[in-house]
Amino acid sequence: MHTLPLQVQISVNTKLYVKNPESSELGKKIVQHSILLLDEIGFDAFTFKKLGERIGSNESSLYRYFENKHKLLMYLSSWYWGWMEYRLIMATNNLSDPKVKLNRAIDILAGKIEDDLSTSHINESVLNRIIILEFSKTFLTKEVDQENREGFFLVYKTVVNRLVAIIQEVDPTYTYARSLASSIVEGSLHQHFLQNHFTTITDCKASVSPSHYYSDLVNKLFT
Repeated sequence: MHTLPLQVQISVNTKLYVKNPESSELGKKIVQHSILLLDEIGFDAFTFKKLGERIGSNESSLYRYFENKHKLLMYLSSWYWGWMEYRLIMATNNLSDPKVKLNRAIDILAGKIEDDLSTSHINESVLNRIIILEFSKTFLTKEVDQENREGFFLVYKTVVNRLVAIIQEVDPTYTYARSLASSIVEGSLHQHFLQNHFTTITDCKASVSPSHYYSDLVNKLFT
C-alpha cells in the first residue's frame, strides 16, 4: 500500500529551475501567469518578454527563476504530473478490488480536469489544456535522452508505472501492461485533443469522455 502524503506537496526536479518559484510571491506569480499566457497564445508565441509585460516585471527577473521557456514548460509539466500522481494515490489507495481500482485510475488520468482550489496560484483545468496541446514539446527534442537521464521525466514515468502496477494487480499474466498503461496516459491526451479539434476522427465528445473509452477497453480486455 502506498503511503499517503499529509498534504499536497508536489516535488519538481531542481534542475528545471534556477530559483524555486514556490519560494517567493514573484515566483508564484510567474507560474500563475505563465499558465494563463501559454493557454492564450501557445508555447511557440510565448516569450519571457511577453510574460514580463503581463505581470509588470523586468524580463531579467524571470530568468532568475527559469533558464528558458523550455525549462518553464518542463517545470509546469512535471508539476502537473506530480499533482496527477497525488490524485491517483488519493483516489485508489483504499480500494481493494483491482478492477474497481483500475477504472478509478482511468477516470483520474483520462477524465475531465477541474481546478483544485487548494492550489490558489495554479489553475489545473487551464494547465490541463496546456498539457494536451504542448506536453509532447517537452520530449520531442534532440535533447530528450540527456534530459531523461537527468530525471526530467521521472514524475511522468512514475504516473505511468503506478498504472502499470494496477493493471498487473488485475491480471499478473498480462504481457503488455507497460504498453497499455503508457497508451492510456498518452492516448487520453490525444483523445482530448481530437475531441476539441478533430471531432470527425474520435468518438469522444461532451457526453463521452476519453475515460469512458479507456474504461470500456480495459473492461473488455480483462473480462
